[in-house]
Amino acid sequence: MESLARQPAEPATDDELTRVVPLAHGSDPAQTMRALWLGPGDPQTRFEPGAISRASWFAAGPATLRIELAAGRVVARAWGPGAADALETVPALIGERDDPTALIARHEIVAQTVRRLPGLRLTSGAALFEALLVSILGQKITSLEQRRSFAAIVRRLGTRAPGPLGLMLPPPPEALVRTPYWIFHPLGIERRRADTIRAAAAAAASLERIATLSTAQRISTLSSLPGIGPWTAAEAIRLSFGDPDAVSVGDYHLPTLVCRALAGEESGTDERMLELLAPYTGQRARVVLLIENAGLRLERHGPRMAPRSIASM
Repeated sequence: MESLARQPAEPATDDELTRVVPLAHGSDPAQTMRALWLGPGDPQTRFEPGAISRASWFAAGPATLRIELAAGRVVARAWGPGAADALETVPALIGERDDPTALIARHEIVAQTVRRLPGLRLTSGAALFEALLVSILGQKITSLEQRRSFAAIVRRLGTRAPGPLGLMLPPPPEALVRTPYWIFHPLGIERRRADTIRAAAAAAASLERIATLSTAQRISTLSSLPGIGPWTAAEAIRLSFGDPDAVSVGDYHLPTLVCRALAGEESGTDERMLELLAPYTGQRARVVLLIENAGLRLERHGPRMAPRSIASM
């Protein structure tokens, strides 16, 4: 990855840093970062023609990052105390740190999607706790409910992000630890998930150490937290670390999607899905990403049930 030698961030104005990152490895930033976007109502991440913006917390503090797409490169601009840290994450976020060459396509649908979307990569670099918060909110509800709850929790408990873009920062772990359950309930978050969020927030300072672990060890470590199972752990690990083998076991739709794509079967189980993905061990999450983008008409995301009210829960 010598071609990605870091170009130093240089001040563009008193409160803005910029960095140019070449697309030396063929990534498509928009396709890749779409995995981090929770739709038009997402207060943290914004997609618009020619640019992607995201607000986040970093070691040095909060920052807003805007990634502007250009031919063969991106121009990244950042604001806030964590601006320099934010610029450091750009190659990972846009997929330039991901290496897809280890994948050997053994099924035609996988090969076709690789040819059709050559720039699709696994994003990485997102803060682990922020990815975990989104995953916890996605437990046992529909995608629409997840998006609504995330927007609600950010707007109610988050803060305005630095810079001129008007994005919002998700609440930091230390704020969530102190938040009583009754604050979560009007946001569409029942007590079980509220308690899981607070438990994860209490452990947030120690979570980054899992970066050096294997996929199985990462999932096991996160799953040791109260209320977090393999699905929640794998979702967060894939988005934060770009882990190419983190498969979301326990998803409501994913087994059927994978079984249909790889074996032409009309339904599937976790066991059958893992059996079909076994030849791709080490790259199973990448194969799932390709299948999800292959155009099969089957909704997926999380262990799901019909939308419901939590008013009486």
